[in-house]
Amino acid sequence: MSKQYIFSSESVAEGHPDKIADQISDTILDAMLQQDPDSRSACECLITKDLVIIAGEIKTKAKLNIERIVRETICSIGYDSPEKCFDGNTCKIEIHLHEQSPDIAQGVIVGEGKDKEQGAGDQGFMYGYAVNETKTYMPLAITLAHGLVQEASRQRKENILPYLRADGKAQVSIVYEDDRPIRVDTVVLSFQHAEEVSEEQVFDDLKNKVAMKVIPKELWHDDIRWLINPTGRFVIGGPTGDCGLTGRKIIVDTYGGASRHGGGAFSGKDASKVDRSAAYMARYIAKNIVASGAASACEVQLAYAIGFSEPVSIKVDFFGTGKVEETDTVAAIRKIFKLKPAGIVASLDLKRPIFAKTAAYGHFGRELPEFTWEKTDKVADLKQELHLS
Repeated sequence: MSKQYIFSSESVAEGHPDKIADQISDTILDAMLQQDPDSRSACECLITKDLVIIAGEIKTKAKLNIERIVRETICSIGYDSPEKCFDGNTCKIEIHLHEQSPDIAQGVIVGEGKDKEQGAGDQGFMYGYAVNETKTYMPLAITLAHGLVQEASRQRKENILPYLRADGKAQVSIVYEDDRPIRVDTVVLSFQHAEEVSEEQVFDDLKNKVAMKVIPKELWHDDIRWLINPTGRFVIGGPTGDCGLTGRKIIVDTYGGASRHGGGAFSGKDASKVDRSAAYMARYIAKNIVASGAASACEVQLAYAIGFSEPVSIKVDFFGTGKVEETDTVAAIRKIFKLKPAGIVASLDLKRPIFAKTAAYGHFGRELPEFTWEKTDKVADLKQELHLS
């Protein structure tokens, strides 16, 4: 008997308040790395009606005009006038940044901690995931949800749908049979819009001009349930409608709930923080494993202790789809991949100012040149080590 179920994932647009906060934090990080690749950052942002607060710990030689960075970031997203419910040109900005604690810093500076190598910037465990149901080895539901908000944002920026505003959300529910996606069940799509536009126009445009460009024909059918701006009106949005915080969309940032999550957020953190860098490495490992044919789905857990360079543990889960033993795969991972914090940074080239691009539409599944963790250049090594044909 076949097993059938429905799985849902969501994404949010770049103008969602939490994503504005993420982009501000990562743009500040990039500005530091541009001048000083050894910068340390744990930069947080809170954004609400007419107010942005920047706080956290940094250590950098860079000389920055943080207020200008904040204003330019907000305006580039699309909040540049009072008519859009928020104006990056005039909002109040408070900056409360101080230097990283020396007790933490000694753990990540070579030669200063108990472990004389560069240690992890914190304790914790991180997950990476890959599955062979899309060409990018990402779960289908989060891939479609990202695609919907990206396409709506593109049409807003290109004046195809000029009445749309920057804030928005999408949620896609997929019917699975025997763990393979067979059709779309429900699409939820909410986008902020100008006041004068009718509910009917918003519904029609988001369904027929946006969704039809994103949802594959083989998954489309007449009985899809459409919930578009289901409250009926979405005029007040962005930070005026809802407070935004850095690091609050961790499932949107990763795998849409298809994989477990260690709880650590990414944005505003430099690569000495394994919350970010080890999550990227775990994705790199999982994607190469699935691309090698070792399994149809793979979840990798890495765990670290603050100040220590070696991972505390490595775990692999194939969810019953593996062609090789999971324990053998862990041994291959240790041999092929550099898992110390310094090795992760070097392998993935994470001292570059590349992080603002990650702060909206997901950190994974986007095969951009800067996203080195999306490469599948270890497939041959894994096949040899695991004796795969």
